[in-house]
Amino acid sequence: MKDIIIVGAGPSGMTAAIYALRGGKSVMLIDPKGYGGQIINASSIVNYPAIKEISGVDYATSLYEQVSSFGGEFVFDKVKDIIDGDIKKVICDNDEYECRSIIIATGATNRPLGIENEEDFIGKGISYCATCDGNFYKDKDVCVVGGGDTALTDAIYLSNICNKVYLIHRRDEFRGSSSYVDKIKDISNIELVLNSNVTKLIGDDKISSIEVTDKDDNIRTISVDGVFVAIGQMPENGNFKKYVDIDDKGYIISDENCHTKTEGIFVCGDTRTKTLRQLTTAINDGSIAGTEACDYLNK
Repeated sequence: MKDIIIVGAGPSGMTAAIYALRGGKSVMLIDPKGYGGQIINASSIVNYPAIKEISGVDYATSLYEQVSSFGGEFVFDKVKDIIDGDIKKVICDNDEYECRSIIIATGATNRPLGIENEEDFIGKGISYCATCDGNFYKDKDVCVVGGGDTALTDAIYLSNICNKVYLIHRRDEFRGSSSYVDKIKDISNIELVLNSNVTKLIGDDKISSIEVTDKDDNIRTISVDGVFVAIGQMPENGNFKKYVDIDDKGYIISDENCHTKTEGIFVCGDTRTKTLRQLTTAINDGSIAGTEACDYLNK
């Protein structure tokens, strides 16, 4: 039995593990996809204090090695359920584990477009990670869908690889940082398609074009080989709803000390209610959750 099981091995979960391990607790991290979370897909991190620039892979690997050096145990499996009690249980696809405290750090997943045939075209023109798949579309025409920082940075990244990038956003202004918007306006092979939504994916074995509908219901067909979706994220917290409160968007409600409504169950990172979801806030949450779990066990 472990003192603490952390569900999720992204930056927040691994930071929680570091603080808990240094607090003298035994820790297991469980994640179905390996370590790193979404940050592992970032080609470059340039807004983390005191680190001028680092790749997502290098950053995540450094955290993983740090957790391992302190004695943290990693299990790569999918959590199906948790059971509360003096001794808590974490039920996975392949096994179940006991502990005295749980930290939920499951992050969030990419939000789909929600249109017909989208799943059929995943890996055949649809992608949710420009840094992962951009090189498959070298010298080809692609589009990015979204209006936040992820969409803007994806468009900038792809403009260096692809022949042309259409940046499609449902509003007339972007939500992302003005510095990214200004940079995009100076890139000749990025075309802005505003007040518009992708309403149809066209192709046989792979995407060959899309239909875009503007606010006046005018339809435009654009030939593209790839569609990069960057319209936000959604958490997957249904497995925990017996023991935590969840808001209307699916995020776990907690206080600033990362406590949920159930004693001994904590939450940290992108999966909880918060205003800003960045690497810095994930690390902050992880340090708090790890410390609070230690304090709970020490009582």
